[in-house]
This record gives sequence, C-alpha cells and structure tokens, in this order.
Amino acid sequence: MTPSLSQEFLAFIDDSATFSTKVLAERVLKESRRVTNAEAGSIFIVRGRGAKRQLEAVSLQNDAITTSRKLFVIPVTPASIAGYVATIGQMVFVDDVDHLPEDVPYRFNRDFDQKSGYRTRSVMCFPLKTPEGRVIGVVQLINRLVGPEEGRIAKPFLRSFTEIIGVVSLLVGRAIERIEALEQIRERNKRLTERNRELKAERRRVLQLSEETDRALMLSVELLARAAEVHDGDISSHIQRVNEYSYLMAQLAGRDHAFCDEIRWAAALHDVGKMSVDQAVLHKPGKLDEREWVEMKAHTTHGMRILNGHPRLAMACDIAYCHHEMWAGGGYPRGLAGEAIPIEARIVALADVYDALRSERPYKPAYNHDRAIEIMLHGDERMRPESHFDPTLLALFGKHHQRFADLWTQMAEHAPGPDATARAG
Repeated sequence: MTPSLSQEFLAFIDDSATFSTKVLAERVLKESRRVTNAEAGSIFIVRGRGAKRQLEAVSLQNDAITTSRKLFVIPVTPASIAGYVATIGQMVFVDDVDHLPEDVPYRFNRDFDQKSGYRTRSVMCFPLKTPEGRVIGVVQLINRLVGPEEGRIAKPFLRSFTEIIGVVSLLVGRAIERIEALEQIRERNKRLTERNRELKAERRRVLQLSEETDRALMLSVELLARAAEVHDGDISSHIQRVNEYSYLMAQLAGRDHAFCDEIRWAAALHDVGKMSVDQAVLHKPGKLDEREWVEMKAHTTHGMRILNGHPRLAMACDIAYCHHEMWAGGGYPRGLAGEAIPIEARIVALADVYDALRSERPYKPAYNHDRAIEIMLHGDERMRPESHFDPTLLALFGKHHQRFADLWTQMAEHAPGPDATARAG
C-alpha cells in the first residue's frame, strides 16, 4: 500500500470514534471502490456467535443502478462468496462469476442481478479483521471498470490489490471493532443514564418528603414500598393487606396504641430489600438453586441497610431484617430464635405468610382461607408452624383467623388489580 493511500485511509479512520458503524462503512466502501475502480460494492458486519453468525449488510453502493435502501443478512457459511470469506478469513478473487472453478464451495447468487437488471462479472472480496485475527466484517467489491469514461468495461480485479487490502483490512477492522464497542457502551450508558435519572428523581422525592412532617414520612414509606414493587413485580394490594394483618395481630397481642399505629405502616417495608435482588430470581417459577436462594435470602440484609440509621424507621428496619427468622431457630439471615426475634418481626412474619398462601405465586396457586389456615396451624411438607411462628401469636391467629379472612375479602373488593405474582422470599 502506497504511503499516500495509507494516509487517505488513516485520515478518516483516525476520526472514526465520532462515527457510527454505518458512517464508517460508507466511507470505507467508497474509498475501497475508488482505489480499485470498483463499480459497486457492499460491506457486511458479522453479527451473532457460533452457528448463528450472520453477515449484516450495512452499506450498499452501485454507480450503475439505484440500489434499494433495504439491507439484508446472509449466513456465515461457505455457500456464498462473502460467507466463504468470513468463514476462512482470506481474500477471494472471482474473475468471472459465470465461470467459477468446480472445486470451490461457494456459488454466485444471481437473484439481485435478475431483479435489478445489473450485470455482475468480477468480484474481489476480503475480510475485515481485528488485531487478534477475528473476522468482524467483509467487503465485497464488484466489477473493476477500465477504459474511457464512456464505454468502460468490467475486468478482473488485479492481484496487486492484495497488498493494499491487507493493510486496509487491519486498519478498518480495528476501527470497526472500536466503534462497535463504543456504540454498545453508549447504548448501555444511555439506558443506565435514563434509569439513573428515574431512580434519582424518585430518591429525591423520597428524601425531600422524609424531612417533612409525619404525614410526609408516611408518604415516603409508601413511595419506598412502591419502588420495591417496581423491582419485585409486586402490587400495592399485598403491601396493604400485610399492613392491616399486622395491625390486627398487634392489637390482638395487646400491644399499645403507638406500637399498633407504627407497625401498620412499618410492615409495608418488610420486602424493601428486594429492590437489590435479581428480578429473574424473584420471578423464577419452581425451586431456586443454591446460588439463587442465597440471592433471595440477601433481601433481608439489603432491607436493613436501606432502612438503618433513621430513628423513625427503626421498627421497619427490624421487620425487614428479621421477618424470616424462625421461632425455633434456623431462619435467616442470623438464625435468631424465640424472644431474640423482635416482636414486630414475629408479627409481620405471620401476616406475610398468610398473605403469601392466599396469593398466587410463580411456584404455587392461590389457596382459599381454609387451606391457608390448615397449613398455618398444622403445617405441610414445606413448613412446621410450631417451629416457624411465635406460639402465642399463632394461637391468637388460630382463634381469630376469621377476622383475617374478612380483611382479605374486604380488601379484595377494593383492590386496584390482580394479586401479586412475585416470589415471596
């Protein structure tokens, strides 16, 4: 490749960080055609991996006819000239597409010529490679024109172009790889920026409200609970029911008025830590594997970290952290037992399980009240109530279970939508 040609290609490749893949492809194809006197050409980018790799046309040019703007893809297989070049990673010269050697695996597809009236004669096709030798694109040039302006005829491409193209392949391949990576980063950053903007707007609103009156604090709690539902897929009816069940259970347990009022809103944040849990885990049907179960159990610790440090959220923090502890031990995250588990967490644990039994989940159907009570009072293959719940609270629940059923019915009549379908963890 002559110094002048190298400089011409480098001149716009050095500025390629400001281009899109399509813009760079247009310029590379135009320059490649100018250097080789090609009448037409196309550039393909390799998409996909393994057996699913395809060549996506990103630029089509033809001086003889008007080409369609509709781009296309072809598989990366030896059946086509471009697919063969992408497969073997080497340049191919075809002097006459009507007289291909019998020992080559590729054939010339005449569909375009037949539909457009164009006449393809000679082809030069070369790969675009990364510095590591990976093929990321293919340039296909058609009909090297020679002779005066009028009456030019198509001739085979000169083998001396090999020296030119070898450098072009590496320069352009490296540039396209960089642009593709930059475009992917830009797209990811765009999505992240938009998501961060949404989250920042929500957090600003929550933080502003938390500095105001108790009424604003209640609204902040509601917004934070709804933020958890966005990640969790849950809906507000589950939160409201757990609030009301917890309020009722606190009253039945003889807790004072202030405690009952506080647990009525603090219970809403019992699953706030699920904002930090992978949604695929939250919505997975069936049994979780060991890694997924560790991820799910971490929502209690995430919830504690979100709520910790604010005096008005102390009860909510204890609930979020401890509502999966078990009376006999063996719960998570710390394996607490008996009175070591805060009473508010023991209350919400019972309320949450009852609502989970009544609600449809990815791994179970919704149970009616009788079935839910049977499981809570006598257990099933997944739960032993005498180990799971505070026995005093469980006895109160068994005595007054119809009041919980009435709450379910009452709130179902005013629910804004279907029941939650996210995983209870």
